[in-house]
Amino acid sequence: METLWFAILSGMLAIYVVLDGFDFGVGVLHQVVARNESERQTVLASIEPVWDGNEVWLIAAGGVLFLAFPKTYASAFSGFYLALTIVLWLLILRGVAITVRSHHDNPLWREFWDAVFSVSSALLALVLGTAIGNVVRGVPLNQSGLFFLPLFTDLRVGPHPGVFDWYTTIVGALALCLLTAHGGFYLVWKTTGAVQERSRAWTRRAWAVSVPFWVAATAGTFWVRPEVMINLLHRPWALVFVALMIGGAAGGFYFLRRGAELAAFLSSCAVLLGLLGAAMAGNYPYWLRSTLDPAHGLTAQNTAAGEHGLRIALAWWTVGAALAAAYFFTLFRSFRGKVEHHEHGSGY
Repeated sequence: METLWFAILSGMLAIYVVLDGFDFGVGVLHQVVARNESERQTVLASIEPVWDGNEVWLIAAGGVLFLAFPKTYASAFSGFYLALTIVLWLLILRGVAITVRSHHDNPLWREFWDAVFSVSSALLALVLGTAIGNVVRGVPLNQSGLFFLPLFTDLRVGPHPGVFDWYTTIVGALALCLLTAHGGFYLVWKTTGAVQERSRAWTRRAWAVSVPFWVAATAGTFWVRPEVMINLLHRPWALVFVALMIGGAAGGFYFLRRGAELAAFLSSCAVLLGLLGAAMAGNYPYWLRSTLDPAHGLTAQNTAAGEHGLRIALAWWTVGAALAAAYFFTLFRSFRGKVEHHEHGSGY
């Protein structure tokens, strides 16, 4: 049962990265693919119906973590307190920027909030990747299962690292490039005209830049946490995620060149799902490894809630997941097609 809930929670986090990831990417590209107010409204309209719903998956994943692995929840939320506070403020600023930029018909007002939208989106993508790097690298868990991480120390990987070191920064940069490209694929799929062409050009650049960062992150994982790679080799089923990642990367280049817009976006989704799936499969059964003593690590087994509670929760989670899937299917179906500019704004 613990393994099943590990897979469920990992899957929810992956869904969040895929869905809110293209929102982040759209935010990063917002000011470079749109040159005037009409084009910026078109970019914002592409995510307007879905961006706040996409963020619900993060809240839901936090709730499932509390439900299924309360000890991991307590340790992670206290140890990453500073980083989580930064994420919370960035999410708030990003939501406020989307909402209030059109409250005043003043160019300076709109430029300010557009800049806030872009910067907060880029920083969220960077921090999200850094968080994954911290999960793979490990944190200084003590015998009581507690830890605290400063933002950075000497940028070295060691027993007492910070949130940012050379390894987690590389993973964060990879996430920034991948999510920027992911948002670009989404804009290519949902827009037309000049915005689409600029999005296509920026997507190619971000997709290409992701490759050396992926190589660096993979080599860094071999150096920092070789057991993750060993686990992948010893678990043939986990290689499916590796194949999904590589196939999606090739598909992104291929379909973008062929003009198959939806297939290119789905290829980007496959890369993110494959990358996260491989990371979590290689890390299993650990949620958080200890850089002080492997025995202090938090695993799916030693932090799980009671067996009976997990079984009851599974029934309710199944109902909730089915309702959420139906909602998102209806949402994306209702707003299918391209975003078009009209006299009084942009919409579907």
